[in-house]
Amino acid sequence: MRVEALFLLGVAAFFGLVGIIYWFWAYEDGGTVMLVGTTLLGLLPGSYYLWWSRRMTARPEDRADASIEEGAGVIGSFPNSSIWPFVLGMGLFLMVLSMVFGLWLIAPGGALVISAAVGVTVESRRGGTV
Repeated sequence: MRVEALFLLGVAAFFGLVGIIYWFWAYEDGGTVMLVGTTLLGLLPGSYYLWWSRRMTARPEDRADASIEEGAGVIGSFPNSSIWPFVLGMGLFLMVLSMVFGLWLIAPGGALVISAAVGVTVESRRGGTV
């Protein structure tokens, strides 16, 4: 995870430098705030990955002396397809639309968000589809 951490910290350093130059060159608030946000998008996960890379054993990908055979085998598992992320997205979309069309859309949006949270929890406990 060290390579990923250094990559994300490099992204944060680049956009931080660009943000500082942009602030002094353009004196524009909107772009500066977006560049600060981009810096944080690299800094937060990068520092978290760096913190974890110091506490866990090195993966075969992270070691220079590792062989190809050490990386063989099951890498990880991928989740099955599920409808619940779509339901969650639709619920959050309705809640955002309530700011435009009226507060009455919060109720169906909230119901979809709660049902998606319950559905994904039940699905993960049973190990199948719900």
